[in-house]
Amino acid sequence: MRASSLYVSMLIGGALLAQETFLPGEAEEGRQLFRANCTACHGPDGDSVGGVDLGRGKFRRAASDDDLIQIVMNGIPGTAMPPQEFSKFEAGNIVAYLRFMASTAGSTYAPGDPVRGRAVFENKGACLDCHRIKSRGSRTGPDLTEIGSLRRSVELERSVLEPNAEVLPANRTIRVVTKQGTTFIGRLLNRDSFTVQLIDSEERLLSFLTKNLKEYAFVEHSPMPSYKGKFSPEELSDLISYLVSLKGIETQ
Repeated sequence: MRASSLYVSMLIGGALLAQETFLPGEAEEGRQLFRANCTACHGPDGDSVGGVDLGRGKFRRAASDDDLIQIVMNGIPGTAMPPQEFSKFEAGNIVAYLRFMASTAGSTYAPGDPVRGRAVFENKGACLDCHRIKSRGSRTGPDLTEIGSLRRSVELERSVLEPNAEVLPANRTIRVVTKQGTTFIGRLLNRDSFTVQLIDSEERLLSFLTKNLKEYAFVEHSPMPSYKGKFSPEELSDLISYLVSLKGIETQ
């Protein structure tokens, strides 16, 4: 139905799920739909509902991609899975993302101890120097209070080891130069036709009129350092488990 290099095998009770091919852009659109509509129940890893592991292609009632599309659109009567107002195209994009999740499930991450992980986060990792959890830490980096309900464990692990691999739009760093030649660098908070707002390394909220700037542009690389080789496998597992446990202020 669709041509792509993205080719994923999904397993249901030992049987192969019928395979199709999807464009990478469809998986990305599906990820946005999944995060906005599905993670509240299924979680970002797709494993929060008993007997179902969407992130590893394990389903209870689907034997093909078409079955999955129908479930996404129509729900499952008599269960907590409600119908959704998705078009067939949108539902297909969600299925493309589910297949992408299964293809990337082979992470080195293994469940660790979140209590020990918190100690790694706060001490050896010194992560509070940039990040904030509830009322503790810095605002110069992304707030991680709800990160466990927003991002998959494999994505969190990749961010720790390869921070430049994917920088989310909300976390981009911007560099501005005023007409007087002064340079400011910080995390972008907002940008429109007339102004640019950022927070710098000293947690100062700065706003500039674009007409008063000589130039401004996004910084290519993430300011976060790579922790590859800095943590033992056990420390990394504990750290990721702690990040996964961060579900929001009400649950912490």
